[in-house]
Amino acid sequence: MSRRLLALSLVFPAALSAQSLPPVATVARVADSLAQAFLAGRGAPSVAIGVVRGADTIVMKAWGMADLEQDVAATPKSVYRIGSVTKQFTAAAVMQLVEQGKVRLDDSISAHVPSLPAAWRRVTVRQLLNHTSGIPSYTSLGPPWARRWGEEMTPDTLVALTAAAPMRFPSGTKWEYDNTGYVLLGMLIEKVTGHSWGTDLEERFTKPLGLSDTRNCLATPLVPRRVRGYEPQGNGWVNATYLAMSQPYAAGAICSTVGDIATWNRALHTGKVVSPSSYALMTTPTGAAVEAKYGFGLGRDTVAGRPMISHGGGIHGFITDNVWVPSEQLSVTVLTNSGSARIDVLRRQLTLAALGLPLDQPPKIVPLSAADRARYVGVYALALPDGTKDFTIAEQGDHLTAQLAGQDASPMLHYGKHTFGAPFDPTVRIIFTVEGAQATKLVLIQRGRRFEGLRK
Repeated sequence: MSRRLLALSLVFPAALSAQSLPPVATVARVADSLAQAFLAGRGAPSVAIGVVRGADTIVMKAWGMADLEQDVAATPKSVYRIGSVTKQFTAAAVMQLVEQGKVRLDDSISAHVPSLPAAWRRVTVRQLLNHTSGIPSYTSLGPPWARRWGEEMTPDTLVALTAAAPMRFPSGTKWEYDNTGYVLLGMLIEKVTGHSWGTDLEERFTKPLGLSDTRNCLATPLVPRRVRGYEPQGNGWVNATYLAMSQPYAAGAICSTVGDIATWNRALHTGKVVSPSSYALMTTPTGAAVEAKYGFGLGRDTVAGRPMISHGGGIHGFITDNVWVPSEQLSVTVLTNSGSARIDVLRRQLTLAALGLPLDQPPKIVPLSAADRARYVGVYALALPDGTKDFTIAEQGDHLTAQLAGQDASPMLHYGKHTFGAPFDPTVRIIFTVEGAQATKLVLIQRGRRFEGLRK
């Protein structure tokens, strides 16, 4: 669903430098404006934000409604599902076991988890941690998995969902996000420790670090201040489709608060969870994971030229984003209760604000004549990781639309110089190469990934 971006004229004085970070009160005012704009643009029913820079807690606040039906306002203590932010907890647990000599990164998973499909047995722990195993992900099954969202499942049942499917690629040769891999890591933790993954999470991390609202977020136990998840429908909201929370397991079943995640960030990134060598492994992409900028349960990127460690999470009714900027010991966490929320832009703006840098402004939309529109219209063979698909550019009224085979058409926003964007994702760029009167190829860029398509 499209989201309208609200331009904010909130910028910091040009005199601010990396050595002169803005005052806490200044950043807090900007964060409040950003959060209000996010809710006004129907980003989600609620948003909780935690921004901590060094010893300063800049923002620890929530806006909007945690439960629309019961008319419950969100607070900083509201408990949200955090989806795949769970993976860094699982990865850190595995690295502690490595430090204790109980697991080796280059062990085959079958050394710890028996009775796996033959093709999976040589996959290493390292390849599971950085998504280079080639094991098919159960969450990519489409309708065969969706039909079973309501079923509580054991880890063995989750493994069985893709056990008969062929490997996606030879282990270690490519990168592909894989939730089944983190299910296997949860099973490894259980085999090595002798107790459940949820119990290990509690004993290993939540109790020692004081993360009192962080837990394996199963549906049955009572969770104080649990937030309800939603999806947009028309001009309103509906309850998110039910997902049995035993299914995400070690790949995505944790729920938490912005305060707990801020505490976790500081502990993990300042040496209180794993050793320096383990942390380096978790935050350094290697091998086939380099292009994806993925370590072990954590991604590595930059923001305004500074290194940034991050991971997001998406699960039915919830979207999360969480980053750490080492140079300023800056923790930024955004939790929302909409499964369609576009929070990467909000999180980036909050990060820029805390660093004292000007906020991004949306590109100016440039009108496009009928003659100019005609040069882009056509079908392009877009090369994607799972094969080539038709990518159709069509004219609709006074604008163009883009449609990937099997998906709905989306309006395109013209920014000039043969470059277009999309209203539903500000990271999208479609850049055409024009020769003579017609475009001959295009490049689609989304969230840093690049795909090329030749005109058919």
